[in-house]
Amino acid sequence: MPARGKRKPAECGDLPFVIKRDGSWLYKGTPIGRKELVCLFASVLRREADGSFWLETPVERGRIVVEDAPFVVVEMEWDGADSDQVVTFRTNTDEIVTVDLDHPLRFKDEGGGDPKPYVRLRPGNGEHPIEARISRPVFYELVALAEPQTVRDRMMLGIWSSGVFFPLGEMPNDDT
Repeated sequence: MPARGKRKPAECGDLPFVIKRDGSWLYKGTPIGRKELVCLFASVLRREADGSFWLETPVERGRIVVEDAPFVVVEMEWDGADSDQVVTFRTNTDEIVTVDLDHPLRFKDEGGGDPKPYVRLRPGNGEHPIEARISRPVFYELVALAEPQTVRDRMMLGIWSSGVFFPLGEMPNDDT
């Protein structure tokens, strides 16, 4: 329920925006070339409990199509080592996020042995957060930082960030 004195934004239905898998934004099928404009639209992006994406201003809101994740991690920095290490990402819209309990890593496995890595940027309305897909070059950098750690009696390869170990995957068994 809206706060007293505030009106709920008017529903505009489906808007002609698409966010492509590569992070590019299209309006009526045409790429939005100005990064400042993409960042402005990104600042009003919301995610509903059903997983749908919306652009929402105080006055209007409309549903948009997102092919994968609305953002892409394009750069990574890290500082420290072992459990004192901190990993920070920058997205294609220059949003900065530090990997921690509020911004964990997630891996989507669609079969074929090529998991897709994501990081949570911010919550949505419900269980579906707004995430950024980690680009392949950045994922390779992340894997280069990985180290083995026992997690629930299983040897995992993962990274430390903000005092938390984030498993990237299970270590292969050397029993040959």
